[in-house]
Amino acid sequence: MAASEKVIETAEDAALPEQIKTEPGADSAVRPASARPAQSWKFVAFLFFIVSFIEAFILGQLFAFLPTYLQHQMNVPTDQAATLTGLITPLVFIVGLPLIPFWGVWADKYSRKVIIARSAFIEALVFLLVAISQNPLQLALSIGLAGFQLGNTGVMLAALRSVTPRHQVGFALSILGVASPLGFAVGPQLGGFLTDAHIVDLHGLFYISAALSVLSGLLITFVYREPPRLIKAVGSVGQLAWGALKGVVTVPVTLLIFACAAVLILAWQMTRPFIPLLVQNVYTDPATLNSAIGLVVGTAAVFGALLTPITGLIGDRFGYRRVLGFCAAGTAIALALFPFAPNIALMAVVSGLLSIFTSTSTTMVYSLIATEVPEERRSSTLNLAFIPLYAAGIIGPIIGAGLISFGFVTLMLVSAAFAAGSLFIWYRLNQFVKQSPSQNQIT
Repeated sequence: MAASEKVIETAEDAALPEQIKTEPGADSAVRPASARPAQSWKFVAFLFFIVSFIEAFILGQLFAFLPTYLQHQMNVPTDQAATLTGLITPLVFIVGLPLIPFWGVWADKYSRKVIIARSAFIEALVFLLVAISQNPLQLALSIGLAGFQLGNTGVMLAALRSVTPRHQVGFALSILGVASPLGFAVGPQLGGFLTDAHIVDLHGLFYISAALSVLSGLLITFVYREPPRLIKAVGSVGQLAWGALKGVVTVPVTLLIFACAAVLILAWQMTRPFIPLLVQNVYTDPATLNSAIGLVVGTAAVFGALLTPITGLIGDRFGYRRVLGFCAAGTAIALALFPFAPNIALMAVVSGLLSIFTSTSTTMVYSLIATEVPEERRSSTLNLAFIPLYAAGIIGPIIGAGLISFGFVTLMLVSAAFAAGSLFIWYRLNQFVKQSPSQNQIT
């Protein structure tokens, strides 16, 4: 790490009683109001890991089995199921995108805990409605409602960063970052087993998802202890939201980070809804098809996700930008190889590599932002980091739905070209940082 990033205990920290000091390098703006010690960053990371894991676990099942749900539970023909999958998936982001700046502002201004818990309880309602849906229109409306559950991850990242020493930010955020790919991996795997074994059908699986979401909300409500902040965001919600947006688009280095993330995520979102259909092309046994989907979307990705904390340590040691560039190149290669995998086993290997590269690149983007944004604006700015994800979630499946008519090879190669294009933006980011070091901070 650079000399400016070394951990130094401030005079303010030194003057505090020992029992109420934060960990060295954590934000001095976050202080317990009494002698009661704050929760350690390791405990907060573990708690947020569970919450994020549950969210990804159940969303992974929904997206993995959405084509099957349409085909087998709602009697939609296979060719129409592909089109509907591409049109229904973006609804989450279409609804949620306009609210992104506000969830972070409300968290900075009022309470991060409330914003995180809100997401879990809305998620429970979404999955309850998905479980009782009887036709594609009801399903689309239910999934669209999930847009109101977005905006929690950036707030959790900000809350975790507030209690984490600076020299461990990459590792801490990677622990939280690994939850999503791991959940997306395990969820389809277990869901495929439960449905293929006829323990539950897909309706029952989504009822279980609703119950798990309630558990998440209760954990945040009764277990997480939000530390009081001496410095809070000041101003109206509209002013703060506009200020956060302005801070992104007017600082060149931040704009380049966001652009690189947007193109990289778009490449993955173009293909992600159609991976189950790609599996169907290779695997022809309908009796265990869900298990095969779970293997590719799930099992292989578990191993990739588990390596993410190690890459977080590598980012802390060698630099977040450097690791981001490596992962962008790896994503392009993995996407290009995907349609040429001749069997499920090799497809699972490529899926595991793709999981490593995508989850690590996301963690590097968050780490770059989290180490530079002031505490009082961190939730709002980190939430804005999800705009590329949500925008790609809208545009990607629509582009994919258009390209799928030309075949899976065309779809995957075009997405690989997009991922390769992110390397050009990454190169420009590096050049700008070297030429204008004084403009690197997000102020």
